[in-house]
Amino acid sequence: MSKNLTALAKRQGIDHTLFQELAIGEDSKSKAQRKALAKELLIGEAVVHGTASFYDFIDGDNANKKAYVCNGSSCLCADTQHNVKAKLTQHFSADDIGHVTCLGRCAQNSAFQINKENYSGNDIENLAEIINADNAISSEHYYVESNLAQPILTAKINDVAQYYQVFSNAIAQFTVDELLQQITDSGLRGRGGAGFPTGFKWRSCRDVVGDEKYIVCNADEGDAGAYSDRYLLEQRPHAVLFGMLMAGYLSGAETGVLYIRDEYPQAIRTTEAAIAEFEALGLLDNMAFKFSFKIIRGAGAYICGEETALLRSIEGQRPLVSVRPPFPTQSGLFGCPTILNNVETFAPINFILSEGAQQYFALGNGKSTGSKLVSLDSSFTKPGIYEVAMGMPMLDLFAMAGGFSKPLKALHIGGPLGGVVPISALEKLTLDFESFAENGFLLGHASVIGLPEQLSMIDYIEHLFEFTAAESCGKCYPCKLGSVRGQEMVQDAIDGKQLLNRELLDDLLETMQLGSLCALGGGVPLPIQNILQYFADELKPFIAAKKPESGQSTSEQANV
Repeated sequence: MSKNLTALAKRQGIDHTLFQELAIGEDSKSKAQRKALAKELLIGEAVVHGTASFYDFIDGDNANKKAYVCNGSSCLCADTQHNVKAKLTQHFSADDIGHVTCLGRCAQNSAFQINKENYSGNDIENLAEIINADNAISSEHYYVESNLAQPILTAKINDVAQYYQVFSNAIAQFTVDELLQQITDSGLRGRGGAGFPTGFKWRSCRDVVGDEKYIVCNADEGDAGAYSDRYLLEQRPHAVLFGMLMAGYLSGAETGVLYIRDEYPQAIRTTEAAIAEFEALGLLDNMAFKFSFKIIRGAGAYICGEETALLRSIEGQRPLVSVRPPFPTQSGLFGCPTILNNVETFAPINFILSEGAQQYFALGNGKSTGSKLVSLDSSFTKPGIYEVAMGMPMLDLFAMAGGFSKPLKALHIGGPLGGVVPISALEKLTLDFESFAENGFLLGHASVIGLPEQLSMIDYIEHLFEFTAAESCGKCYPCKLGSVRGQEMVQDAIDGKQLLNRELLDDLLETMQLGSLCALGGGVPLPIQNILQYFADELKPFIAAKKPESGQSTSEQANV
């Protein structure tokens, strides 16, 4: 069925999809409009309903609210949201207030949204002014720093025309194979968390025969604590557009799609302006190669950060995770060969081609190369975006940020699917994929959330299960059912109804880890396992004592 829907979506093209009509259509919620859409797109009305009902901001419980409270992990740990909700209830009814998982305002917390605009920090104290103003400006502030002799991702782009001249110079001086080799030689790996070699991915898409190909930028940055993609799209959008343009040239694609989450309105506006600025340059006017950009606005679904779900979302299907192979480079958007990369993966391409692959490769440890953006939340003295070389000791990075702003027991690094690192283990870690993996953690998006000393770790485990249960696409049972059962088990232990059976919990986590189709169900066991390992003493009151084996006394069991 999905292949048929993909084929039907392709007939309409990227400029007219079911998802866009549902997300931005003014009257797309009416029964008559949806019936007309189904007829026009040659699909069943059930397909329209199935797609619309998936998204939180279309038909979900949080659709059409007047105000939204961020309930992301960073704001939870900062304990700021009770005050935010209390302030909002002074101006809105409970039915008019929804919630959203992370607005990317982790440097300040106290995050909320009104009239599709985001606010944080002290903005909540000016709520009446924000509600009554047409264009209230947020007082958001976060640090942007780099210790590199020559910043890459945080470097200012002062002359847009000169910036894109690098593209013209590169394609004039080098063949496609030579340019692809430079990307490979740089050692650039995907920055969305998987760390897949970028040069290999781009070359594999180039080698697949196809009448049509696509470049897709995954800007659905839903990981709590992460806001590096938002920074790039709001402050350095041309770096992202340049990388997509070069990927298009090298692979033979003529369309670039940026899937930007609805929760980032400023990022959408800034990127739209950058696209207009690029088009005004007329860079491709006299070339046989043509390339255009298209922004797709998300509608509140964390799972769309998974590449196959994202592609199905653009096509207008219910965004369920797809089994691989085939991989997107073979059969991606509309069944065509597609390069799909994270925002930060596209951003250093200009530097690599202008300054040389070896200069980029020289940063890092030879396996994890180049620079990396790290998002630090309000648990640091100087929270913000830090650009440093891969391989940097984590303690040195945190020293750049002035250390911790409050007593912490652990850091949650890499988003909700990343590892929970006790403070005592930080000295072992360097900023690279290898160090984190070797020590049982995950670098992921390189977002860092501080877990304060007073935070109950059993409550945090329940929070992680709850997040997964709410955001699961529902396609595979290990994730869909495992997360719900996990949350129920932990909640019963918290409420004193039934202590956790450790063996049963371990089996559940293993099943989710090995049996889930994607990194949501397969990844959330990691932070929970970290907590079980490093905070066993704190969790003891919630875990049932292990039953003695047959023929063994309780006292003998205790001495084992």
